[in-house]
Amino acid sequence: MSNPFDLEAGRFLVLANNAGQFSLWPQGADMPGGWGKVFGPDSKQVCLEYIDREWTNIRAKPVGQAGDNRFARKESA
Repeated sequence: MSNPFDLEAGRFLVLANNAGQFSLWPQGADMPGGWGKVFGPDSKQVCLEYIDREWTNIRAKPVGQAGDNRFARKESA
């Protein structure tokens, strides 16, 4: 079985977290906690172009400046 991250012809999403970081993610793969979809699905190349255009500061925001995590998974009580 091939790694879905390595597929050039696959469909991908762009995920972001509350610290302002972006990630290329294969469509259909489980999203990690604290991350949410901000773009896609689209081709790998188009998603990478989106990341290049939108992620202008690759340093994560300091924890105190991150604010509420809009992508955090809700825990059931």
